Amino acid sequence: QSWSRGMSYCLHSESHLDTGPIYVRENGKLHMVTRGAGGVQNVTPKARPFSLFSRSFSVELCMNREDDRARRQRTDHFIFTYTKEGNLRYSAKSLFSLVLGYISDNVDHIDSLIGFPEQIAEKLFSAAEARQKFTEPVTGLRALQKFTEAYGSLVLCSLCLRNRYLVISEKLEEIKSFRELTCLDLSCCKLGDEHELLEHLTKEALSSVKRLLLKDNSLSDAGLRRMTAPVRVLKKGLENLLVLDLSCNPKITDVGIGYLLSFKKLNCLDISGTGLKDVDAVIKRLQTQIGLVHSKVPLKEFDHSNCKTEGWAEQTVLQWEQAVMEARKPQENLKSRVAALHFYGKTRRIEEVVKCTLVEPETKASGNLQFYKENIQNCHLPLKKEVAGSHELKNNKKRALAEQERERTSKQKHLCLTVEDWDLLNTY
Repeated sequence: QSWSRGMSYCLHSESHLDTGPIYVRENGKLHMVTRGAGGVQNVTPKARPFSLFSRSFSVELCMNREDDRARRQRTDHFIFTYTKEGNLRYSAKSLFSLVLGYISDNVDHIDSLIGFPEQIAEKLFSAAEARQKFTEPVTGLRALQKFTEAYGSLVLCSLCLRNRYLVISEKLEEIKSFRELTCLDLSCCKLGDEHELLEHLTKEALSSVKRLLLKDNSLSDAGLRRMTAPVRVLKKGLENLLVLDLSCNPKITDVGIGYLLSFKKLNCLDISGTGLKDVDAVIKRLQTQIGLVHSKVPLKEFDHSNCKTEGWAEQTVLQWEQAVMEARKPQENLKSRVAALHFYGKTRRIEEVVKCTLVEPETKASGNLQFYKENIQNCHLPLKKEVAGSHELKNNKKRALAEQERERTSKQKHLCLTVEDWDLLNTY
Protein backbone atom coordinates (compact mmCIF):
# COMPACT_ATOMS: atom_id res chain seq x y z
CA GLN A 1 0.00 0.00 0.00
CA SER A 2 2.79 2.39 0.80
CA TRP A 3 4.30 1.75 -2.63
CA SER A 4 1.03 2.35 -4.42
CA ARG A 5 0.34 5.52 -2.43
CA GLY A 6 3.79 6.89 -3.34
CA MET A 7 3.30 6.11 -7.01
CA SER A 8 -0.15 7.63 -7.10
CA TYR A 9 1.13 10.76 -5.36
CA CYS A 10 3.94 11.05 -7.89
CA LEU A 11 1.60 10.56 -10.80
CA HIS A 12 -0.98 13.05 -9.58
CA SER A 13 1.52 15.72 -8.58
CA GLU A 14 3.45 15.59 -11.84
CA SER A 15 0.52 14.86 -14.11
CA HIS A 16 1.02 18.08 -16.05
CA LEU A 17 4.41 16.93 -17.33
CA ASP A 18 4.65 14.43 -20.17
CA THR A 19 7.41 12.23 -18.82
CA GLY A 20 6.56 9.20 -20.98
CA PRO A 21 5.91 5.65 -19.81
CA ILE A 22 7.10 4.60 -16.33
CA TYR A 23 8.50 1.10 -15.73
CA VAL A 24 9.00 -0.55 -12.35
CA ARG A 25 11.02 -3.72 -11.73
CA GLU A 26 9.55 -5.97 -9.05
CA ASN A 27 10.50 -9.58 -8.22
CA GLY A 28 12.70 -9.72 -11.32
CA LYS A 29 9.92 -8.66 -13.70
CA LEU A 30 9.37 -5.34 -15.45
CA HIS A 31 5.97 -3.71 -14.98
CA MET A 32 4.52 -0.60 -16.65
CA VAL A 33 2.51 1.79 -14.51
CA THR A 34 -0.79 2.94 -15.99
CA ARG A 35 -1.93 6.42 -15.10
CA GLY A 36 -5.65 5.96 -15.43
CA ALA A 37 -6.09 3.05 -13.03
CA GLY A 38 -3.14 3.91 -10.85
CA GLY A 39 -2.08 0.28 -10.75
CA VAL A 40 0.64 -1.84 -12.21
CA GLN A 41 0.16 -3.73 -15.46
CA ASN A 42 2.18 -6.72 -16.60
CA VAL A 43 3.15 -5.69 -20.12
CA THR A 44 6.32 -5.76 -22.07
CA PRO A 45 7.72 -2.34 -23.01
CA LYS A 46 6.81 -1.31 -26.48
CA ALA A 47 9.21 0.67 -28.60
CA ARG A 48 7.72 4.12 -29.03
CA PRO A 49 9.38 7.31 -30.22
CA PHE A 50 10.60 9.37 -27.32
CA SER A 51 11.99 12.90 -27.72
CA LEU A 52 14.76 14.06 -25.42
CA PHE A 53 13.81 17.74 -25.82
CA SER A 54 10.45 19.40 -25.99
CA ARG A 55 9.03 20.74 -29.24
CA SER A 56 9.74 24.33 -28.28
CA PHE A 57 13.47 23.62 -27.70
CA SER A 58 15.83 25.27 -30.18
CA VAL A 59 19.57 24.86 -30.81
CA GLU A 60 21.82 27.79 -31.72
CA LEU A 61 25.21 27.24 -33.37
CA CYS A 62 27.80 29.44 -31.58
CA MET A 63 31.09 30.08 -33.36
CA ASN A 64 34.03 32.34 -32.45
CA ARG A 65 32.56 33.07 -29.04
CA GLU A 66 35.16 31.12 -27.14
CA ASP A 67 37.53 32.87 -24.81
CA ASP A 68 40.78 33.68 -26.56
CA ARG A 69 42.84 32.74 -23.52
CA ALA A 70 41.20 29.29 -23.26
CA ARG A 71 41.69 28.66 -26.99
CA ARG A 72 45.32 29.73 -26.78
CA GLN A 73 45.97 27.45 -23.81
CA ARG A 74 44.64 24.52 -25.80
CA THR A 75 46.62 25.20 -28.98
CA ASP A 76 49.83 26.64 -27.51
CA HIS A 77 50.88 23.25 -26.27
CA PHE A 78 51.62 22.09 -29.80
CA ILE A 79 53.81 23.17 -32.70
CA PHE A 80 52.25 22.71 -36.13
CA THR A 81 54.56 22.12 -39.10
CA TYR A 82 54.34 20.59 -42.56
CA THR A 83 56.29 17.64 -43.88
CA LYS A 84 57.91 17.44 -47.29
CA GLU A 85 54.87 15.62 -48.60
CA GLY A 86 52.63 18.48 -47.50
CA ASN A 87 51.04 16.69 -44.56
CA LEU A 88 50.28 18.55 -41.36
CA ARG A 89 52.39 17.43 -38.43
CA TYR A 90 52.25 18.59 -34.84
CA SER A 91 54.61 18.01 -31.96
CA ALA A 92 54.31 18.86 -28.28
CA LYS A 93 56.20 21.87 -26.90
CA SER A 94 58.81 21.48 -24.21
CA LEU A 95 57.89 21.90 -20.58
CA PHE A 96 60.22 24.92 -20.34
CA SER A 97 58.39 26.80 -23.09
CA LEU A 98 55.01 26.00 -21.54
CA VAL A 99 56.08 27.25 -18.13
CA LEU A 100 57.72 30.31 -19.68
CA GLY A 101 54.50 31.20 -21.49
CA TYR A 102 52.43 30.76 -18.35
CA ILE A 103 54.71 32.95 -16.22
CA SER A 104 54.89 35.64 -18.90
CA ASP A 105 51.08 35.74 -19.01
CA ASN A 106 51.08 36.39 -15.26
CA VAL A 107 54.34 38.34 -15.02
CA ASP A 108 52.78 41.10 -12.92
CA HIS A 109 52.21 38.61 -10.07
CA ILE A 110 55.92 37.86 -9.60
CA ASP A 111 57.10 38.79 -6.12
CA SER A 112 60.81 39.22 -6.85
CA LEU A 113 63.47 38.27 -9.40
CA ILE A 114 66.54 39.07 -7.29
CA GLY A 115 69.00 36.18 -7.55
CA PHE A 116 67.22 34.65 -10.55
CA PRO A 117 69.53 33.61 -13.46
CA GLU A 118 70.01 36.36 -16.03
CA GLN A 119 69.73 34.03 -19.04
CA ILE A 120 66.30 32.78 -18.03
CA ALA A 121 65.18 36.27 -16.99
CA GLU A 122 66.03 37.64 -20.44
CA LYS A 123 63.88 34.98 -22.10
CA LEU A 124 61.07 35.70 -19.67
CA PHE A 125 61.32 39.43 -20.40
CA SER A 126 61.20 38.88 -24.18
CA ALA A 127 58.22 36.53 -23.82
CA ALA A 128 56.32 39.11 -21.77
CA GLU A 129 57.39 41.83 -24.20
CA ALA A 130 56.00 39.84 -27.13
CA ARG A 131 52.67 39.68 -25.30
CA GLN A 132 52.89 43.48 -24.76
CA LYS A 133 52.61 43.07 -21.00
CA PHE A 134 54.69 46.18 -20.31
CA THR A 135 52.31 48.46 -22.22
CA GLU A 136 49.44 47.89 -19.79
CA PRO A 137 48.81 50.87 -17.48
CA VAL A 138 49.11 49.38 -14.00
CA THR A 139 50.29 45.79 -14.34
CA GLY A 140 52.95 46.77 -16.88
CA LEU A 141 54.60 49.17 -14.45
CA ARG A 142 54.54 46.60 -11.67
CA ALA A 143 56.15 43.95 -13.87
CA LEU A 144 58.79 46.32 -15.22
CA GLN A 145 59.81 47.36 -11.71
CA LYS A 146 60.51 43.73 -10.79
CA PHE A 147 62.97 43.42 -13.67
CA THR A 148 64.68 46.78 -13.13
CA GLU A 149 65.15 46.14 -9.41
CA ALA A 150 66.88 42.83 -10.09
CA TYR A 151 68.90 43.48 -13.26
CA GLY A 152 69.37 47.24 -13.55
CA SER A 153 71.46 48.11 -16.61
CA LEU A 154 70.69 44.81 -18.34
CA VAL A 155 67.09 45.89 -18.77
CA LEU A 156 68.22 49.23 -20.20
CA CYS A 157 71.67 50.83 -20.19
CA SER A 158 70.99 53.62 -22.70
CA LEU A 159 67.71 55.47 -23.32
CA CYS A 160 67.06 57.87 -26.19
CA LEU A 161 63.88 59.96 -25.81
CA ARG A 162 64.87 62.68 -28.25
CA ASN A 163 61.79 64.63 -29.39
CA ARG A 164 59.53 62.13 -27.58
CA TYR A 165 57.91 64.38 -25.02
CA LEU A 166 54.56 62.60 -25.49
CA VAL A 167 56.12 59.29 -24.46
CA ILE A 168 57.60 60.99 -21.40
CA SER A 169 54.22 62.39 -20.36
CA GLU A 170 52.40 59.08 -20.87
CA LYS A 171 55.04 56.70 -19.45
CA LEU A 172 56.77 58.86 -16.86
CA GLU A 173 56.55 56.34 -14.02
CA GLU A 174 57.87 53.56 -16.25
CA ILE A 175 60.81 55.73 -17.34
CA LYS A 176 61.57 56.58 -13.73
CA SER A 177 61.73 52.87 -12.88
CA PHE A 178 64.87 52.36 -15.01
CA ARG A 179 68.03 52.04 -12.93
CA GLU A 180 71.75 52.25 -13.64
CA LEU A 181 71.39 54.12 -16.93
CA THR A 182 74.69 55.30 -18.40
CA CYS A 183 73.30 57.39 -21.28
CA LEU A 184 70.11 59.48 -21.35
CA ASP A 185 69.05 61.66 -24.28
CA LEU A 186 66.22 64.09 -23.52
CA SER A 187 66.92 66.55 -26.34
CA CYS A 188 64.10 68.67 -27.77
CA CYS A 189 61.52 67.68 -25.15
CA LYS A 190 60.78 71.18 -23.74
CA LEU A 191 60.70 69.86 -20.18
CA GLY A 192 61.47 73.09 -18.33
CA ASP A 193 62.99 73.61 -14.89
CA GLU A 194 60.12 72.15 -12.84
CA HIS A 195 59.66 68.82 -14.61
CA GLU A 196 59.51 65.72 -12.44
CA LEU A 197 61.94 63.81 -14.64
CA LEU A 198 64.67 66.43 -14.18
CA GLU A 199 64.22 66.13 -10.42
CA HIS A 200 64.53 62.37 -10.75
CA LEU A 201 67.94 62.81 -12.40
CA THR A 202 69.41 63.79 -9.06
CA LYS A 203 68.26 60.59 -7.33
CA GLU A 204 70.56 57.74 -6.43
CA ALA A 205 69.00 55.44 -9.03
CA LEU A 206 70.51 57.56 -11.84
CA SER A 207 73.87 58.34 -10.25
CA SER A 208 75.42 56.07 -12.90
CA VAL A 209 74.54 58.44 -15.78
CA LYS A 210 77.70 59.42 -17.64
CA ARG A 211 76.19 60.96 -20.76
CA LEU A 212 73.29 63.43 -20.43
CA LEU A 213 71.86 65.35 -23.38
CA LEU A 214 69.47 68.18 -22.47
CA LYS A 215 69.48 70.18 -25.66
CA ASP A 216 66.51 72.53 -26.23
CA ASN A 217 64.64 71.87 -22.98
CA SER A 218 63.80 75.46 -21.90
CA LEU A 219 66.25 75.26 -19.01
CA SER A 220 67.41 78.26 -17.02
CA ASP A 221 69.86 78.96 -14.20
CA ALA A 222 67.28 77.81 -11.65
CA GLY A 223 67.07 74.38 -13.29
CA LEU A 224 70.85 73.98 -13.27
CA ARG A 225 70.93 74.98 -9.61
CA ARG A 226 68.44 72.22 -8.80
CA MET A 227 70.34 69.62 -10.81
CA THR A 228 73.72 70.42 -9.28
CA ALA A 229 72.65 70.96 -5.66
CA PRO A 230 73.26 67.32 -4.54
CA VAL A 231 76.67 67.30 -6.23
CA ARG A 232 77.74 70.67 -4.87
CA VAL A 233 76.81 69.97 -1.26
CA LEU A 234 76.13 66.27 -0.68
CA LYS A 235 78.58 64.86 -3.26
CA LYS A 236 75.75 62.72 -4.68
CA GLY A 237 73.59 62.72 -7.79
CA LEU A 238 75.26 63.26 -11.16
CA GLU A 239 78.78 63.08 -9.78
CA ASN A 240 79.91 60.59 -12.48
CA LEU A 241 78.79 62.76 -15.39
CA LEU A 242 81.27 62.82 -18.29
CA VAL A 243 79.33 64.33 -21.22
CA LEU A 244 76.75 67.12 -20.85
CA ASP A 245 74.80 68.87 -23.62
CA LEU A 246 73.02 72.10 -22.65
CA SER A 247 72.87 73.71 -26.07
CA CYS A 248 69.87 75.71 -27.36
CA ASN A 249 68.78 76.80 -23.88
CA PRO A 250 68.89 80.61 -24.19
CA LYS A 251 67.83 81.20 -20.56
CA ILE A 252 71.10 79.77 -19.23
CA THR A 253 73.49 82.63 -18.37
CA ASP A 254 76.94 82.98 -16.84
CA VAL A 255 75.48 82.30 -13.38
CA GLY A 256 74.18 78.89 -14.48
CA ILE A 257 77.58 77.93 -15.91
CA GLY A 258 79.03 78.52 -12.45
CA TYR A 259 76.91 75.67 -11.10
CA LEU A 260 78.51 73.28 -13.62
CA LEU A 261 81.94 73.71 -12.05
CA SER A 262 80.97 71.08 -9.47
CA PHE A 263 81.17 68.37 -12.19
CA LYS A 264 84.87 67.63 -11.74
CA LYS A 265 84.77 64.49 -13.94
CA LEU A 266 83.20 66.30 -16.88
CA ASN A 267 85.08 65.63 -20.13
CA CYS A 268 82.81 67.18 -22.78
CA LEU A 269 80.43 70.14 -22.51
CA ASP A 270 78.23 71.89 -25.07
CA ILE A 271 76.74 75.28 -24.17
CA SER A 272 76.14 76.55 -27.69
CA GLY A 273 73.03 78.66 -28.11
CA THR A 274 72.86 79.76 -24.47
CA GLY A 275 72.41 83.29 -23.18
CA LEU A 276 76.01 83.97 -22.11
CA LYS A 277 77.00 87.61 -21.67
CA ASP A 278 80.79 87.36 -21.33
CA VAL A 279 81.80 84.39 -23.47
CA ASP A 280 85.55 84.90 -23.06
CA ALA A 281 85.27 84.93 -19.28
CA VAL A 282 83.25 81.70 -19.33
CA ILE A 283 85.78 80.00 -21.61
CA LYS A 284 88.64 81.01 -19.32
CA ARG A 285 86.75 79.94 -16.21
CA LEU A 286 85.97 76.48 -17.58
CA GLN A 287 89.56 75.95 -18.63
CA THR A 288 91.16 77.00 -15.37
CA GLN A 289 88.75 75.37 -12.92
CA ILE A 290 87.74 72.05 -14.49
CA GLY A 291 90.24 71.80 -17.35
CA LEU A 292 87.84 72.09 -20.30
CA VAL A 293 89.32 73.54 -23.49
CA HIS A 294 87.25 75.33 -26.10
CA SER A 295 87.06 73.28 -29.32
CA LYS A 296 87.20 75.06 -32.66
CA VAL A 297 85.76 72.00 -34.44
CA PRO A 298 82.37 70.39 -33.63
CA LEU A 299 82.83 67.32 -31.46
CA LYS A 300 81.51 63.91 -32.33
CA GLU A 301 80.14 63.50 -28.82
CA PHE A 302 77.27 65.87 -29.57
CA ASP A 303 76.10 64.67 -32.99
CA HIS A 304 73.31 62.55 -31.37
CA SER A 305 74.35 59.45 -33.31
CA ASN A 306 76.00 57.57 -30.46
CA CYS A 307 73.01 57.72 -28.11
CA LYS A 308 70.60 54.87 -28.79
CA THR A 309 68.16 52.80 -26.76
CA GLU A 310 69.96 49.61 -25.79
CA GLY A 311 68.91 46.78 -23.49
CA TRP A 312 66.19 44.21 -23.01
CA ALA A 313 63.48 46.90 -23.06
CA GLU A 314 64.44 48.33 -26.46
CA GLN A 315 61.29 46.98 -28.11
CA THR A 316 59.21 48.04 -25.11
CA VAL A 317 60.10 51.70 -25.67
CA LEU A 318 59.11 51.31 -29.33
CA GLN A 319 55.78 49.82 -28.26
CA TRP A 320 55.17 52.85 -26.03
CA GLU A 321 55.88 55.18 -28.92
CA GLN A 322 53.57 53.29 -31.28
CA ALA A 323 50.77 53.35 -28.70
CA VAL A 324 51.15 57.12 -28.27
CA MET A 325 51.15 57.71 -32.01
CA GLU A 326 48.03 55.57 -32.50
CA ALA A 327 46.26 57.51 -29.77
CA ARG A 328 46.95 60.78 -31.61
CA LYS A 329 45.63 59.56 -35.00
CA PRO A 330 41.91 60.42 -34.70
CA GLN A 331 42.14 64.13 -35.58
CA GLU A 332 39.88 64.26 -38.63
CA ASN A 333 37.94 67.32 -37.47
CA LEU A 334 41.03 69.54 -37.46
CA LYS A 335 40.62 70.45 -41.14
CA SER A 336 37.04 71.61 -40.66
CA ARG A 337 38.02 73.68 -37.64
CA VAL A 338 40.89 75.33 -39.54
CA ALA A 339 38.54 76.04 -42.44
CA ALA A 340 36.06 77.68 -40.06
CA LEU A 341 38.77 79.87 -38.57
CA HIS A 342 39.86 80.88 -42.04
CA PHE A 343 36.26 81.71 -43.02
CA TYR A 344 35.74 84.00 -40.04
CA GLY A 345 39.08 85.71 -40.62
CA LYS A 346 40.73 84.48 -37.44
CA THR A 347 44.40 83.67 -37.28
CA ARG A 348 45.26 80.00 -37.34
CA ARG A 349 46.93 78.59 -34.24
CA ILE A 350 50.05 76.59 -34.97
CA GLU A 351 49.54 72.97 -33.82
CA GLU A 352 52.40 71.29 -35.60
CA VAL A 353 54.89 69.12 -33.79
CA VAL A 354 57.98 71.03 -32.79
CA LYS A 355 60.98 69.39 -34.43
CA CYS A 356 64.53 69.83 -33.25
CA THR A 357 67.20 70.29 -35.87
CA LEU A 358 70.85 69.62 -35.25
CA VAL A 359 71.90 73.15 -36.22
CA GLU A 360 69.84 75.90 -34.66
CA PRO A 361 69.96 79.53 -35.86
CA GLU A 362 70.76 80.63 -32.29
CA THR A 363 73.74 78.31 -32.29
CA LYS A 364 75.04 79.87 -35.48
CA ALA A 365 74.68 83.33 -34.03
CA SER A 366 76.52 82.64 -30.77
CA GLY A 367 79.06 80.32 -32.32
CA ASN A 368 80.23 76.85 -31.40
CA LEU A 369 80.79 76.59 -27.65
CA GLN A 370 81.89 73.00 -27.17
CA PHE A 371 84.57 72.03 -24.68
CA TYR A 372 86.71 68.96 -24.02
CA LYS A 373 89.60 67.87 -21.84
CA GLU A 374 93.00 67.63 -23.44
CA ASN A 375 94.34 64.76 -21.37
CA ILE A 376 91.42 62.44 -22.14
CA GLN A 377 92.27 60.04 -24.97
CA ASN A 378 89.20 57.82 -24.81
CA CYS A 379 86.86 60.58 -25.99
CA HIS A 380 86.22 60.94 -29.73
CA LEU A 381 87.83 64.34 -30.03
CA PRO A 382 89.48 66.22 -32.91
CA LEU A 383 93.25 66.17 -32.99
CA LYS A 384 95.10 69.27 -31.88
CA LYS A 385 96.81 71.11 -34.68
CA GLU A 386 99.25 73.12 -32.54
CA VAL A 387 101.46 71.88 -29.74
CA ALA A 388 102.21 74.32 -26.95
CA GLY A 389 105.83 75.10 -26.13
CA SER A 390 107.56 74.72 -22.82
CA HIS A 391 107.29 78.44 -22.03
CA GLU A 392 103.55 78.38 -22.61
CA LEU A 393 103.18 75.38 -20.33
CA LYS A 394 105.03 77.19 -17.54
CA ASN A 395 102.82 80.23 -17.96
CA ASN A 396 99.72 78.04 -17.84
CA LYS A 397 100.93 76.44 -14.60
CA LYS A 398 101.43 79.83 -13.03
CA ARG A 399 97.96 80.90 -14.08
CA ALA A 400 96.51 77.69 -12.69
CA LEU A 401 98.19 78.28 -9.31
CA ALA A 402 96.85 81.82 -9.22
CA GLU A 403 93.37 80.60 -10.01
CA GLN A 404 93.61 77.96 -7.28
CA GLU A 405 94.34 80.67 -4.73
CA ARG A 406 91.31 82.55 -5.95
CA GLU A 407 89.23 79.41 -5.56
CA ARG A 408 90.32 79.04 -1.94
CA THR A 409 89.23 82.57 -1.17
CA SER A 410 85.94 82.11 -2.97
CA LYS A 411 85.10 78.80 -1.26
CA GLN A 412 83.81 80.66 1.74
CA LYS A 413 81.20 82.27 -0.45
CA HIS A 414 80.06 78.89 -1.79
CA LEU A 415 79.82 77.40 1.70
CA CYS A 416 77.33 80.07 2.71
CA LEU A 417 74.14 78.43 1.46
CA THR A 418 71.05 80.46 0.82
CA VAL A 419 67.61 79.66 2.22
CA GLU A 420 66.53 78.32 -1.17
CA ASP A 421 69.47 75.89 -1.21
CA TRP A 422 68.58 74.60 2.25
CA ASP A 423 64.93 74.11 1.24
CA LEU A 424 66.04 72.25 -1.85
CA LEU A 425 68.43 69.98 0.06
CA ASN A 426 65.76 69.13 2.61
CA THR A 427 63.74 67.47 -0.17
CA TYR A 428 66.41 64.78 -0.69
